[in-house]
Amino acid sequence: MAHLHLFDLDGTLLYGSSAPLEISRQIGLEAETIAIEQAISAGRIGPPEYATQVHALWTQLTDAHVAAAFEQAPWLSGIEEVWAEIRGNGDYCAVVSLSPSFFVERLTRWGAHAAYGSHFPALPFTEPVDLAGILSAAAKVQIANRLCEEFGVRPADCVAYGDSFSDKDLFETVPVSVAVNANPQLAGIATHSYMGRSLWDAYALVRRAL
Repeated sequence: MAHLHLFDLDGTLLYGSSAPLEISRQIGLEAETIAIEQAISAGRIGPPEYATQVHALWTQLTDAHVAAAFEQAPWLSGIEEVWAEIRGNGDYCAVVSLSPSFFVERLTRWGAHAAYGSHFPALPFTEPVDLAGILSAAAKVQIANRLCEEFGVRPADCVAYGDSFSDKDLFETVPVSVAVNANPQLAGIATHSYMGRSLWDAYALVRRAL
């Protein structure tokens, strides 16, 4: 049976950073975004409020800023190599993130079969954000289930990689999970835990057991 590898983005594929933070750095609003990220991490706001606040910050954002943020982001090493091996084995890899889809979807160019993020209006923004398109931790599980149906993979053959509380629901759903540079709470429920800057090394914890 084929396997489906599900990767979080912020703090997982991105080392010590997030897509919104890297995007905001391009337009000089890094400090403001850090404050919003601290609020959601502390539970003072949820994904809808987070999305509304970063949307309000990004009034001057363009596709060129997003492209630069993607290019300059602190990615883990080995992402394309890991996904190439997964594909070569006849398995599937997907990214599911709460970050904006206009950033997340760029990862299909590196070999992800699918990449899902929160839906924001087209850049530059001329419309408000539709909160119905903003993902949550529960949405990650729903998307994983849809991908299983699409790829013909059993939920019992899924592997999840993540770092934070937004990955908890998914980690509790799939049989194998890898905490990547994760907070202690998530690492405590993961099958495996990895600290470092190499996705290959994190993937190596499960590759021979599948």
